[in-house]
Amino acid sequence: MRDWKSLSHVRWDCKYHIVFVSKYRQETIYGSQRKKIGSIIRDLCRQKGIELLEGHAMPDHIHLCLSIPPKYSVSNTIGYIKGKSAIRIHRELLGIKRMTGLSFWATGYCVSTVGLDEETIRKYIRDQRESEKE
Repeated sequence: MRDWKSLSHVRWDCKYHIVFVSKYRQETIYGSQRKKIGSIIRDLCRQKGIELLEGHAMPDHIHLCLSIPPKYSVSNTIGYIKGKSAIRIHRELLGIKRMTGLSFWATGYCVSTVGLDEETIRKYIRDQRESEKE
């Protein structure tokens, strides 16, 4: 049986495969910045009670497998992660202090429900680098 989670009046298992890209698809996610961006996203997920099951950062986009509680919508969750991470990336990694008009991520995202193929999706996210070389 799958690992169901519960809140006060609901038992749930909501997992999503999410992809979002950097602004203008610039290859800005690399090296030590890649690890720091990963820790920023992990921290934001932990603050909201969202479980980050799998994640992989490519030079111009990020793949995430998230378990989002039903009390949060997917769009609000992604808006929160993209918005807050952009602010923290500018402040901590790029050293920019002003907070108006800053953007790091492109508008929009791609989302798909994982369903029963969780292991296949997680393997796809893990092996992203090898998939791109082919």
